[in-house]
Amino acid sequence: MGLRPSLKEILFSEVPRMLKHWQTHAEYQQFISEAVASLNTSQLKKLHSMSDSWHKLTSMNLDPVGDFLAPFYSNTGRPAINQPQILRSFVLMLDRKFTSLTKWTAELSGDDLLAILIGCSPDSLPPLGSYFDFMNRLWLRNPDFEKSGRGDLFPAGKNKKPSSKPGKNKKLPNRHPGITDKIADYALTERDFLFYYEKALQQLFSIAAISPSVELGLIDPDNLTASGDGTCVHSHANPCGHRVCKCADNGIYNCSCPRHYSDPDASWGWDSDLNAYFYGHTLYMLSCHNEQYQTDLPLHIRFFDARRHDSVSGIVALAEFRKINHYLQIKNLCLDSAHDNYPTYELCKKWNIAPFIDLNSNRGRPESIPKRLDIDTDGTPLCAAGFRMVYWGYSLKRHDCKWRCPVACGKEEKCTCEVPCSSSSYGRCLYTKPAWDIRLYPPIPRGTEEYKKTYNNRTSSERVNNRILNDYHLHDMKIHGKKRYSFFAMIAGMNIHLDARLKKAKQDAA
Repeated sequence: MGLRPSLKEILFSEVPRMLKHWQTHAEYQQFISEAVASLNTSQLKKLHSMSDSWHKLTSMNLDPVGDFLAPFYSNTGRPAINQPQILRSFVLMLDRKFTSLTKWTAELSGDDLLAILIGCSPDSLPPLGSYFDFMNRLWLRNPDFEKSGRGDLFPAGKNKKPSSKPGKNKKLPNRHPGITDKIADYALTERDFLFYYEKALQQLFSIAAISPSVELGLIDPDNLTASGDGTCVHSHANPCGHRVCKCADNGIYNCSCPRHYSDPDASWGWDSDLNAYFYGHTLYMLSCHNEQYQTDLPLHIRFFDARRHDSVSGIVALAEFRKINHYLQIKNLCLDSAHDNYPTYELCKKWNIAPFIDLNSNRGRPESIPKRLDIDTDGTPLCAAGFRMVYWGYSLKRHDCKWRCPVACGKEEKCTCEVPCSSSSYGRCLYTKPAWDIRLYPPIPRGTEEYKKTYNNRTSSERVNNRILNDYHLHDMKIHGKKRYSFFAMIAGMNIHLDARLKKAKQDAA
């Protein structure tokens, strides 16, 4: 799973803790079995009403997670207990639609049945502080920066809202020309990107969610079609910050003293759906669709600066996903027109991935295309009558794509040319070479049925975005900072995988 962080990087508690005992999956199932046998009729009826939650938790084997988390805890000091129970509790919290960790721990302490479901006796529940300690250990940011108080004090006015706006349904352009080329070159070095604090979370997600779904056949490791998309996550924090000085008491209301920002990672970005600026973060995810069980699964969850363009986020997410989940082979990659740039196509070619990317209409016609060839907006050749020609396969010998007359193929009823362009009943043929332009002529030509069928998978990204933000209420949670957003998005992603496993079990049993 890659290099694990050193203890100096991951020990966030002032008092070191060692991982005392990890409740194995067999022990958890035995605990559940004995606890259910002692329930009264009323409790059994309530448990039956939560059968989906019960089956989700009991199907989640956390034994591999214990091996992964062990290095995050010291071998000395006060023992840390109930770590698998805490992880189950997080999963159950979002499953039960709770958006406040404080309210959830209070609910657990007052409901013995919920305590049993996470694998705890009612008198040994983990305290609230243990939940925050669990989250902190998986965030690889320097703890000294956060504890020193420098992490949330910044000059006033650091989050100035932009005044200029892009056009309707347009996205903000990249702030740095050529940034996609630089990011793509860096991705090829196989090094971690800077400020990669969520790596441990993504490794945990791979172990707890992706690997079991692969084993159950929900993800095809050798023939994976992945889709990528970014979405806006609005922060509930105040972009102006909060005063910590006494200037207002002295009648100075427009001071430049440092202020406290409850979400210092948030910034202003453009929401093209709302046609307005928003304050928060960009959530970028890779996802996949399972046709047999009609399920959509998140593969990689990453938070970026709200101003970050999807063309950059997509390259970073793809590189990180391949490095963590090296046993999964992405065959096809479906992206929207925001990712229509040459570095992304070049990376796909080097990594043996077939790109399915919408063309950006603002990019224009490449100069490498012969001027004698008339083409449609997606690169499909046009005949002399202006009809779209019909794709007739790729020639391995000639290394080009063959296109036939649409009238001869039955796609058009009648040719409108005064002089027929071919006397043959087979019709006129044209040939295009992918070498002319890697962007305009991908391995599977646009406009073909094969391309359209594969590209339809891209809507899985939008459905997964909706599930995390709305079904699992990430947008409603009063949390601040990339640390909290990344953690709870990962827990929501685990729930989505568990939902898919539950759906598969029900369909297989039917």
